[in-house]
Amino acid sequence: MMHFKASPRHRRFARFRRVVKTRHGAAAAAGSERSQTAALKPQFGDTFPPTWVTEGDSLTLRCTFTSALRRDQHDVAWFRDGAQLHPSTNVDVETADGEASVTLRAASKEHEGVYAARLRTRDGVHERSAFVYVEDASAVVVGGPASPLALQVSDVNKDYVFLTWQPPSADGASPVEGYYVERRDLRRGEWLRCNERVQKMCQYPVSGLQEGAVYQFRVRAVNGAGAGRPSKATGPVLAADPLQHTRTTVVKVDRGRTVTITKDQLEGQVKAPSPPSHVRACQVSDTCVVLSWTEPEPRGREPLTFHVERSEAGKSSWELANLDAEVNSPRFPVFDLATGKQHRFRVRSINKYGVSDPSEPCAPISLGKPQAAPAPPHSAVAVRDTHTSVLLQWQEPKEKEDILGYYLYYSERGHQDWKTVNNKPVNKTRFTVHGLKNRKEYVFRLKSVSRAGNSCYSDESPPILVKSAISVPSAPSAIALLLCTGSEMVLGWRAPACNGGGPVRGYYLDQMEKGGSAWREVNVKPSKERLFEVCNLTSGHLYQFRALAANMAGVGEPSEASEAFLCEKWTMPEPGCPHDVQFREVGNGCLVLLWAAPLYEGRSPVTGYFLEISQGDRSDDWIALNEGPIGDTHYKVSGLQTGQTYRLRVLAVNEAGVGRASLPTEPVTVESRPGAKNIEIGVDNDGFIFLAYEADETDDESKFLWNKSYTEPIDATRAQAEIKKDGSVLTFTDPSQEDLGLYTVEVSDSPNRSSSYDFTAEDLERLKELSWQVRNPVIALQSGWQVDVSDQGDVRLWLQTESLSDAAELRLIFNDREVSGTPHRKISFDKAKGLVEIVFDQLSRQDQGSYTAQLKDGRAKNQFTLVFVDQAFRQTLALADKKRRDHQRKAGPYFQEYLSWTVNEDCEVILKCKVTNTNKDTSLKWSKDGAAVSRHVYDQSSGVSTLTIPQVTEKDAGSFRAAVSDGRGEDVSTLELLDGEYDELLQQLGKQSALSAGPLKVQSTAVGLLLYCSLKYYMSSLKTRWLFKEKRIDQETRTKSGSGTEKVWIEICNPTDNDKGKYTLQMFDGKETRERYLDLSGQALADALLEHRRLKLEAVAEKNRAKVTKGLPDVVAIMEGKSLCLTCFVDGEPAPEVTWLRNDKEIAKHAQFDITKEPRCSTITINNVNMADSGKYSVFVHNQHGSETVDVTVSVYEHGEEPPACAVEMGFYA
Repeated sequence: MMHFKASPRHRRFARFRRVVKTRHGAAAAAGSERSQTAALKPQFGDTFPPTWVTEGDSLTLRCTFTSALRRDQHDVAWFRDGAQLHPSTNVDVETADGEASVTLRAASKEHEGVYAARLRTRDGVHERSAFVYVEDASAVVVGGPASPLALQVSDVNKDYVFLTWQPPSADGASPVEGYYVERRDLRRGEWLRCNERVQKMCQYPVSGLQEGAVYQFRVRAVNGAGAGRPSKATGPVLAADPLQHTRTTVVKVDRGRTVTITKDQLEGQVKAPSPPSHVRACQVSDTCVVLSWTEPEPRGREPLTFHVERSEAGKSSWELANLDAEVNSPRFPVFDLATGKQHRFRVRSINKYGVSDPSEPCAPISLGKPQAAPAPPHSAVAVRDTHTSVLLQWQEPKEKEDILGYYLYYSERGHQDWKTVNNKPVNKTRFTVHGLKNRKEYVFRLKSVSRAGNSCYSDESPPILVKSAISVPSAPSAIALLLCTGSEMVLGWRAPACNGGGPVRGYYLDQMEKGGSAWREVNVKPSKERLFEVCNLTSGHLYQFRALAANMAGVGEPSEASEAFLCEKWTMPEPGCPHDVQFREVGNGCLVLLWAAPLYEGRSPVTGYFLEISQGDRSDDWIALNEGPIGDTHYKVSGLQTGQTYRLRVLAVNEAGVGRASLPTEPVTVESRPGAKNIEIGVDNDGFIFLAYEADETDDESKFLWNKSYTEPIDATRAQAEIKKDGSVLTFTDPSQEDLGLYTVEVSDSPNRSSSYDFTAEDLERLKELSWQVRNPVIALQSGWQVDVSDQGDVRLWLQTESLSDAAELRLIFNDREVSGTPHRKISFDKAKGLVEIVFDQLSRQDQGSYTAQLKDGRAKNQFTLVFVDQAFRQTLALADKKRRDHQRKAGPYFQEYLSWTVNEDCEVILKCKVTNTNKDTSLKWSKDGAAVSRHVYDQSSGVSTLTIPQVTEKDAGSFRAAVSDGRGEDVSTLELLDGEYDELLQQLGKQSALSAGPLKVQSTAVGLLLYCSLKYYMSSLKTRWLFKEKRIDQETRTKSGSGTEKVWIEICNPTDNDKGKYTLQMFDGKETRERYLDLSGQALADALLEHRRLKLEAVAEKNRAKVTKGLPDVVAIMEGKSLCLTCFVDGEPAPEVTWLRNDKEIAKHAQFDITKEPRCSTITINNVNMADSGKYSVFVHNQHGSETVDVTVSVYEHGEEPPACAVEMGFYA
């Protein structure tokens, strides 16, 4: 909402503005715009432009009216391609007081076309229309085709329909190969495919439907990528007998009643059916023939089905054609006919009573010839229409009978990025293509559309530059009287709203006395200005005028007649009205208003101007904008509401008061124009300060008008304007304080494209500094001198500047002397990258010094110095030598990783190295202290070699060496595992050993309790200490500590309850201490003591148990006839009893056996042995603590035999 307040002075002068006639005889009104009647007639206001919507999306078209519609004027109708649109499930039509709209809830390609809104009034029918384009939705598969359209259902029968459609405009990534037809029974809802093989033609007979069911159908196009998006589904289709109504008769009876009689009732006596008649082909294509026939008459009451039979022409045998399908209607498609052969068909009627005789055979029928795609149109040519559209025209091909329409495609010239114009075939040979970019060149091509598919593309049209076609300008408006002398009148008017695409070259003026009937030309020669002095008028008469504008296309329509102006000399003291009020720089919330001073100043010169504003396009509520008069004839109005519409007017003031108001401006909406640009200030490549303005949609006749403060011309000696591509540049010769101020620019044929810039002292100071830099440029440095050493030992000195031109020059100064490249010192200069390089293949002390690169590129120049001496040089030289030697080493096999050691979780020491650049002849050898080591592992594929030392001891310390070699060279790696390195290894080994330590455990023994900790590997370098109740356990008679390679322990002899408590094992690896704990108390201690006592008793028993200590061999050999003496020693407490056994039976007293027993010894003598004495002999000893049996095998052999090899030979002669 605007809030403006008029100034007191402004209000003081307001009473003079509406005086019709003063005492001086002057008319107060400057002119007029046509007044509106009290009851405004509704007309179209804002309407819809050409619109694009994506398939499946919703669309709303809306138009407004200049006044509210009364109830009797609500007759607004919407049309598409001439057919009226009515509200439905997909269409909403709404009309409010000042607005009408139509909404498509889901747009499809069938909805593409010309949409029109028609308003009926008492004056007739008014219409506004525009084209709506429906674009393809995204493909369901990548590269898939678009959806077909215009799917139609015809020839509906009980089990058969015939479908036709149109191919899509977009094939996708490959040409369309054919189509899949799908159907849906509305009772089930599932879409089913009707054809297994793709259908090439855009038509298909669907059979096998169920009578009484309601179906929908749709089609998908198929290409190499797969099936595309489905077409719009048809409306519900009832599968029913189309002739059912012919079998019903309604008979009128008395009093308005009716009786319905069916043929089924009349033909009830008919039993067996008659044969059908008139068998023929109703559809023929290259893949299918659709048969049609007439049902028998009379048909009978019972339901009929049909058998279709066929026979090759010339043969007498017939076969059933509908083996797998029941035919319920007089239609049947036949798909499996052989190409080139003729067939005859006949049909039988069937009901429950039987089968009829066959019908008369039809004439021979064969498949049709494949229908080829049509030829493309030709001679496509585009002509200018508007600044965003062209009219495309073309010639039809010679064969056009089967053509359904045309698809159009466009691309910017030279881009080959073709886009589809229409997705519904155009059936004319001309079409207006919208949505193009102004001032861009386009080419067009087309396709013909038929049931057989789309044609190939036509030839491209000649390119056309999109711009408005030239037409006559529209009528001028707002004729105002600016001055009257009594016999002359000076008139002014507003320029036409549309110049017709070309500049207005002049104006013509007609006049007529009030009450006259004929207009008279005022000027034969056109007036260049919008001011004209009309002479030879009669004082006291009233005159009307009208103006006409002319351009290259001719003279436009005349303006509306002005109001009647009284020809009487002006003598009022106030000034006349300002004129030529115009807008510039309209933006969001602001605009600039320009006007011309009044031609009549009044009694004294004009001292200023007042501005008034009105919100809306027709309101007469005017609000003052400024409190005090404005001295200039331009003013920037700000603080307006963005998007709101306003009108403005200007009043001049002198000492006598405020004069008459100018005519109001055209309504203007204060919002930025899309693509509007502002003046930019800068410095060009030559160092000149410039103002630049870029404007789109200009042509060769457009001129850029530069001024200071909107009206003051630019001094040509101080600045020059030059037209550039899509814009203009104002370049200053030598700017100074004199050039500061407001600069404005506008396009001659489109003043709404305008801008301004206030050139300030700050701008001047900043840009003069930049100008000096441009005229005295310095080559910018991106990276100063750098020194790099390559892996080969080459040394590279380099620097980088900004990118330079091909004309750039380089001078390299070394120690005050210009040098050039040599084989030892290579110099390169990449101008595009600004890269200067010096590469030394082998740096030497002679290369020490300072290096200066002097660069020049046009006017720009710079130089950069590197001081390459002392420590920086020596370090680089040493590094280069090292890398060079390393590179030479790597010419053959070499160590990528030198010898190193690690300790794994199992406390094993792993020596490892890795070699690379090997081949099949490469060998890797290990040695220690000069002696070869063979137990290493070498994986030639990875180059890794390892040597594992399971348990390190002092003997493993030493100097290890690995050598890799082949015919290309040798590389050596050494590892000194001595002194400090060996100590470090032991520390790591001790650390890993401590980390591997398990928990403290207790083990009962016969002596006492053994506390122990298991480790992967224990070494003496791992220092251990035992604590009891946080105090160190010293060596004493009751405790004894020890260790093994995998265990550390302490033994408590003769334990008691006093030994309960916390035991700690501390392990120190030289750096860190790790601990393990055991709480020996409670049940754990009781169980351990109990087990100890049991083991102790077992040990005592074992010590005193009877046992054989020595004396008996396992096998004894003795010759027959000798005597054998066997003696054994026994032990035990008390002394054990001894029993001798033979073959597990005690030896009784016998003359052959002598047995002696002593306290610790027993002997058995077998006298004069014979072969029967061979066998097992045993000694059994026992006492109260236990027993033991020892066996000996006695083998007796005869004289002359050899004793067994495993036996001890014994025996003597008694």
